[in-house]
Amino acid sequence: MRTIHDIHGGVHPPERKELSQPGRLSDAPLPAHLVLPLRQHLGVPAAPCVVVGDTVLGGQQIAEAQGPMSVPVHAPTSGSIVAIESRPIAHASGLEDHCIVLETDGQDQWVTCVGTADWRAEHPVTLVERVKDAGIAGMGGAGFPTAVKLAPRPTRNIETLLINGTECEPYITADDTLMQCHADELVEGAQILAHIVSADAVLIGIEDNKPDAITRIAAAIERSGADIELATFPTKYPSGGEKQIIEILTGQQVPSGGIPADIGLVCVNPGTAVAAKRAIVDGKPLTHRIVTLTGESLSTPQNVTACLGTPITWLMAHAGLSAAPQQRIIHGGPMMGFAVSDLEAPITKITNCLLAPTVTELPLPEPAKPCIRCGHCAEACPASLLPQQLYWYARAKDQEQLAEHRLFDCIECGACAYVCPSQIPLVQYYRAAKGQIRDSEQEKRRSDNSRERFEARQARLEAGAAAREAKRAARKAAAADKAAEGGFDPIQAAIERAKARKTEQDQGADREPAQ
Repeated sequence: MRTIHDIHGGVHPPERKELSQPGRLSDAPLPAHLVLPLRQHLGVPAAPCVVVGDTVLGGQQIAEAQGPMSVPVHAPTSGSIVAIESRPIAHASGLEDHCIVLETDGQDQWVTCVGTADWRAEHPVTLVERVKDAGIAGMGGAGFPTAVKLAPRPTRNIETLLINGTECEPYITADDTLMQCHADELVEGAQILAHIVSADAVLIGIEDNKPDAITRIAAAIERSGADIELATFPTKYPSGGEKQIIEILTGQQVPSGGIPADIGLVCVNPGTAVAAKRAIVDGKPLTHRIVTLTGESLSTPQNVTACLGTPITWLMAHAGLSAAPQQRIIHGGPMMGFAVSDLEAPITKITNCLLAPTVTELPLPEPAKPCIRCGHCAEACPASLLPQQLYWYARAKDQEQLAEHRLFDCIECGACAYVCPSQIPLVQYYRAAKGQIRDSEQEKRRSDNSRERFEARQARLEAGAAAREAKRAARKAAAADKAAEGGFDPIQAAIERAKARKTEQDQGADREPAQ
């Protein structure tokens, strides 16, 4: 029996998961247009490999990866490319980004997908390339390119593959539904990923508030005959954080600034494991995902399988949105999500939930009051940070102290803001401070690069001058040696020639008649 460890802090907000009926899954209707951002992941955006007017099939690649920290984009269905332009996207900044707009034809014609059932016979490097070519990025967080995660540092062997089935944020049931409806694919996907990273053990962790998912995953493990351990643990937010679930299930802590591979683990989302199975066994790229549509402003909250690129407004209409004045649509959950500024923005690979709460259900934040130094935020922080101190240093823009107090260990879970009696939006201060530090680091890198280029140019100029001086010295030395050998002094000869020319000029002037 695995020992379950506790993490520091954490909170227990109302779950409200029953609202979206986890375990029941339907297909969202196909919209007339799909808007596919070129960056649906953490890293470098993909580059279009189609042009306006092209006809494409479902599963066809329409944007190519640009380097290791990038993944391609594929058409979720057949249709025509009608635009490649900036469009609103679901992002906390509210900014636009480059997107490919696909007009669907309703035929859903696909390319021929070729997979391999005998994945155990394939070399891990080959399987990693297939994962990358399928456009798979982490489907439970920031969208880290999965192929990069599956190629850990060579200095440490991977001992455990961990499937994070926690999904502890309120309202969201996308992963719960996936584990219930696609348990066999999840188990096979876990085995494939373990084969890729050469893991000795596979561990699936699920919170105890998902009994149906636990039952179905256990049955799938038994059917497969795989050596996979299923662990359950008490529900607490934010135990779904990567570092938090690792500590809960193994007792190990990922070092500050490190990654799970540093302690011999790779942690992935259930949706990522299923996508890997479909990419390798079925040959299908990542073009759809499960999204929770929930909130009391919806007449039919539910979980749907939707095409990537589906506009948020289309899904809200499908779920029966009853919009009120100042209606908010939150991308993600109430703890870590953000309000969408334009409902024409599309869902992406990292969209797990769209929350449409009423004002009564999720009141608007009250104006912040002065900090009373109660210390509740420090008690709730799962990363054992000092949120109050980080808040003061963030306001003062003291980057040195922010680094000293491990700002970048903050997972932005919102537990500190949840318990703050002064209603201070602490996470917003931390996000802004992180952005300022990243900007400062980028400016420093640019400055360092400029200085290095200047110093390199100066070195080249000095080297050139030294080379020319050396050549002059060599010529002078050679001339001196020649003069010493033959009794000829070139310097004196030059002086004599100059005197002769001067004498000729003077004589010529004397012969000219007076005017």
